[in-house]
Amino acid sequence: MAEIAARADAKIGSLYRFFPNKDAVAEALMRRYAEALQAEYDAIHAHAADATPQELADILIDLLVKLRPQASALTAFLDSRTDWTEVRRRFRTQTLAGIKTALTICAPDLDGKEAEDVAAVVLNNMKTMVGMTMNDAPTTPGAPDQLRLMNRLYLAAVLRTS
Repeated sequence: MAEIAARADAKIGSLYRFFPNKDAVAEALMRRYAEALQAEYDAIHAHAADATPQELADILIDLLVKLRPQASALTAFLDSRTDWTEVRRRFRTQTLAGIKTALTICAPDLDGKEAEDVAAVVLNNMKTMVGMTMNDAPTTPGAPDQLRLMNRLYLAAVLRTS
């Protein structure tokens, strides 16, 4: 709790006033991130029917980068706890479901199993983009643009054939 207070630039007493322990802080962060993620997917889903595959590709590839500031504290918690595998699985499931729904709204004839496979590929591209833009992965200045182009071409090819 002392480390959390220090990182938040808050007094530990203030922290305990709202959260009895670090698990309560983690639960609040998880709930907040899950709500933010769902709100983003709701917005994406509302526009997916009118989006081209290339537009959808750009929206999706940048989503985790956009949410990174909100996710950094949660990521630190998840990284510090090996017993939270189920929590990670829930976020992955939520993310894959959001991507799959966006894909099937954009391309209604896309087969469900193929949509799951494509969603998994897109999620890995999204994670790679986070690493590239946050300097977590070795890269070159032009590599994020190349990944964005690759994602556009991939979704254009897959969603066009459905």
